Amino acid sequence: MKLMLVGTRVMAVAATGVLLAGCGGSASKDEKAGPDPKPSGSAKQGGPATGGEKTGASGKPDVKESTLPGALPSAYDFTPDPARVPKTAAQARKLTRNAALGESDWMAGMVRHTPYESGGSWPVLPESCVWTRSPLPSGVLDSFTRRLDIPAKGGKGRVQGAVTVTVHRSEAGADEEIKDTVQESFRCPQQELGGGQRLSGLMSLQFDQKDVRNADASLFEAGKYTGPESGGVQDYVWSKSRIGPVTTAVSVKGAKGYTNTDLLRIAAEGGAKVLYRVELELK
Repeated sequence: MKLMLVGTRVMAVAATGVLLAGCGGSASKDEKAGPDPKPSGSAKQGGPATGGEKTGASGKPDVKESTLPGALPSAYDFTPDPARVPKTAAQARKLTRNAALGESDWMAGMVRHTPYESGGSWPVLPESCVWTRSPLPSGVLDSFTRRLDIPAKGGKGRVQGAVTVTVHRSEAGADEEIKDTVQESFRCPQQELGGGQRLSGLMSLQFDQKDVRNADASLFEAGKYTGPESGGVQDYVWSKSRIGPVTTAVSVKGAKGYTNTDLLRIAAEGGAKVLYRVELELK
């Protein structure tokens, strides 16, 4: 167990540097929103503090008093417009479809997976550690997933990615989803996805809020993936974040020729862009 905890910390440090650095995400209410998410690095981004930030009376870094040119914001300061927060299932479905990434949104060259879209149901991980689907809980207005792949090319295998956007009825419900996700990897470090797909050696860790600059909360998970046409055991990375009552999740299943760092960067690109799109829907 001690070795697992050490490994989790090392993994989290590496993930923080890749997932939260160099990928834009946060747009304040005073910024003019464009029609599409900005590319990586073009919006405010998450990442560890770079130094030079002043602190306010509370002892926390003051967002408006950063002294370094181009310094990252020292805290996440986006607040959803209450009038834009979905109150009905129909409003939630509009948000999830607008925020979820399509093949031209994530990375150049990505194509639709089969199946491409799914929604209106909820993933459940019972004691058997075999994932199943159930109707949406009463506290969830909508949940929607799009799946996108990087095709096999140049001796490399096919990478499988997925983006899920979920709208809860309350921020408390969305926050509970984040907390439950962390516990699932400890309860079920080996998980069956169905169709011969399997995850193993899973480790999750929620980031300290002071290290998150593009969401209200974020977590990271990593492990190994095997499945039909996977070409053997591959790396697997997954991140989940929350903005108000909305959660976003990005998963990337590795393939031959891709390193864990490659997958982290792919996940970071998708994660930052979907968070930015959520902000556009809520501002």
